[in-house]
Amino acid sequence: MISIFDLEKLRGLLKDFYAISRIRITVFDENLTELVSYPEKVAPYCAVIRRTSKGYNACMACDREACRAASKKHTTHIYRCHAGLTEAVTPLYVGDVLVGYLLFGHVFSYSSREEGWRTIAAKCEKLGVDQERLRETLMSAEVIEKDYIRSAAQILHAVASYLILEHMATLKEDLVAVRLDAYLSAHFAEKLSAPSVCDYLGIGKTQLYELSRQLYGCGIAERIRTLRIERAKTLLTGSPDLPMAEIASLCGFNDYNYFITVFSREVGLSPSAWRMANV
Repeated sequence: MISIFDLEKLRGLLKDFYAISRIRITVFDENLTELVSYPEKVAPYCAVIRRTSKGYNACMACDREACRAASKKHTTHIYRCHAGLTEAVTPLYVGDVLVGYLLFGHVFSYSSREEGWRTIAAKCEKLGVDQERLRETLMSAEVIEKDYIRSAAQILHAVASYLILEHMATLKEDLVAVRLDAYLSAHFAEKLSAPSVCDYLGIGKTQLYELSRQLYGCGIAERIRTLRIERAKTLLTGSPDLPMAEIASLCGFNDYNYFITVFSREVGLSPSAWRMANV
């Protein structure tokens, strides 16, 4: 774990979220280890699904995929889980470092219980679950509307921001992950490579790759490219008279044409078009 969580404060925060939303919420660390949930028990229908090894493994895989999607988007991700239930996950960032996730889930959101049952039964057919027991639990589940879920997801995002603001999650300052993030932020415009970063941190390429995936959801080269593009955006709008060639150089692109190509591919607009649209 690259972070320290104040679990006592977190439990109080999750309890307050549940009091408002009536939706179960869980905190994971960056490795998807569950730290705390409220309520502690999953919904009855989820418990039925997780009683089989196939159901449990499918739930774990679904959580991992959803967290990866949220970290890649850097925002709240609302989705239907493998079993057909609605969930939402928000990544937790301290600065640019991914330290964990907030996930609410197991929400029964269909126009009717019968519609929900048909969908969920079909999705769980190959998981070996007790279909009779599953139907029994679903028939007593509260049906939650989509608008309510969207509102709850907005609150989830606000809870994530508040959690970081109140230092309920902080970084361990002596870790390689923190040093990597600080180094990239300070030197991304320089001529960086995986070997040079490894030399600075005293680690191997494999560890660097895994660390970058863990922190940013991408490889080290993609992370450096993202930092350069974001810096270019700032310069394009903040310094509207600055020549493109100079912006390219300041952002670590020695080849002006390559800068145009990369920016256009990543952003969907050329630097000039992006500047005109945002100044």
